Amino acid sequence: MSLLQATRQLLPGAADYAPLRQSWKNDLTAGLTVGIVALPLALAFGVSSGAGPAAGLVTAIVAGIVAAVFGGSNVQVSGPTGAMVVVLAPVIATHGLQSLALVTIMAGIIVLAAGALKLGRAVGYIPWPVIEGFTLGIAAIIFLQQVPAAFGVPAGESTNAAMAAFQSLQATDPATLVWPVVLVLVVAAIMVFAPRLHPQLPGSIIGIITATVIAGIADLPVTRIGELPGALPAPSMPFVDPALAATLLGPALTIAALAAIESLLSARVAASISDTGPYDADRELVGQGLASVAAGFFGGMPATGAIARTAVNIRAGAQTRAAAVVHGLVLLGVVYLATGPVSQIPLAALSGVLMVTACRMVSLATLRSVLGSTRADTITFFVTAVITVSFDLILAVEIGIAVAAFFALRSLAKASGVHREELPGQSEDGDEQIALFRLDGALFFGAAERMLERVSAIRNVQVVIIRMSQLQILDATGAKVVAELVTALERRGITVLIKGLQERHLKLARQVGVLESLRHHRHLFAELDDAVEHARSHVRRARQVANDGGEARS
Repeated sequence: MSLLQATRQLLPGAADYAPLRQSWKNDLTAGLTVGIVALPLALAFGVSSGAGPAAGLVTAIVAGIVAAVFGGSNVQVSGPTGAMVVVLAPVIATHGLQSLALVTIMAGIIVLAAGALKLGRAVGYIPWPVIEGFTLGIAAIIFLQQVPAAFGVPAGESTNAAMAAFQSLQATDPATLVWPVVLVLVVAAIMVFAPRLHPQLPGSIIGIITATVIAGIADLPVTRIGELPGALPAPSMPFVDPALAATLLGPALTIAALAAIESLLSARVAASISDTGPYDADRELVGQGLASVAAGFFGGMPATGAIARTAVNIRAGAQTRAAAVVHGLVLLGVVYLATGPVSQIPLAALSGVLMVTACRMVSLATLRSVLGSTRADTITFFVTAVITVSFDLILAVEIGIAVAAFFALRSLAKASGVHREELPGQSEDGDEQIALFRLDGALFFGAAERMLERVSAIRNVQVVIIRMSQLQILDATGAKVVAELVTALERRGITVLIKGLQERHLKLARQVGVLESLRHHRHLFAELDDAVEHARSHVRRARQVANDGGEARS
């Protein structure tokens, strides 16, 4: 494929909107619906990250539209998400709000480069228990981050969400506690019960409106969102301080990795629950990278694909990416027409929205599925979740993958084996001097030592036949162990014959010295009968030599 063709595949085209003539009504309805749902989430995630409600709203608008146009999914909705808040909040707390635009653009460039380098399919290697454990950890962090606003107290000093929530609770004043908690409960109750009355009722919007009206009529002493800009800010290039950029490189890599993982997982889920066609993983990364870069120029946050908003978009009937564009335009209308009422929303109401959202991120059916699976998957799930909450998100994914890989290799090693077999056909005199071993499954670094010990322990034989035709996996360590085994047996005077070395393993076996370790190049066989006959001929010759020697001495 030429560079031009590869580039074209990563860019939007007319085919993205081919069904629009028939689907525009559904796309318009879906865009309006998901725009209403996205408004409180955008505001809440902006506040929770420390960037402010305006940054969340700007991100939902700019990144939502850019990702819709350039992304690789037809129905994905992008914007600020809880996972991004978790990793972004410590960056803003440590380096200040002036770091937001720079780290957002840096992370966007990294994601864009990953898409251009065709790294999109890498997310397919993340095991399911790791994904679910990561999601549980993210949900717990989002919930814990809302504790200060929900109780009307300042956030704790710790960068760990659990510790910060505990510190906030220690500073709770009963006199100021009641009203924020009441508003949280009102919003949560409406979000839970509204869909039961009608599936299309936007519980989060109704809950926030209700809480805002109650707080306004009763003049409750609760913190509000505050003034919002009445227009989209003009794009600007942030000042690039080389020292700050170097400091932010690590966080930018973390944000980029998280954005790529979350966006691709969301796109994959969207493709599985909709009939709008597959997604292009590499193009999705390009779109998300461009979305974050654009959001950074407007003072926004890093963006990712949002699973919850994407699911709402699909359920509302979206067929093309035009629905996600409409969602962004709806939010843009809020900026120009409704910032006054939005500024009066209590922060406790937004906390209620995020607390319910966090709880909904954890599916009881999924939990039962994970816990009802293998012990290895259960351990991987809990290890990932605990590390996500306790330490670091990307570290949690890395350790989760390492734990899953360990258990997978252990299972593979257990499924592999070396078995001694009887020689085929009728037995002949001298067959007791021939040992036939069959290698099964995988001969790799996790299983090679066991094979070496089993075959090396053989005694009182003259010929060993090693059957390798059933061997599915052979790595360099396994091949090297075979070479060492052959050398060791030959040194003891035992002739080694290898049968069934597959063509795909032949090059590796030659490179690490398996073939050189054989006494003769004819000791490599394709058929078992030929190998057995050759082994019997060795035994007969050895007996003949022994008999001739005995006659000579007599």
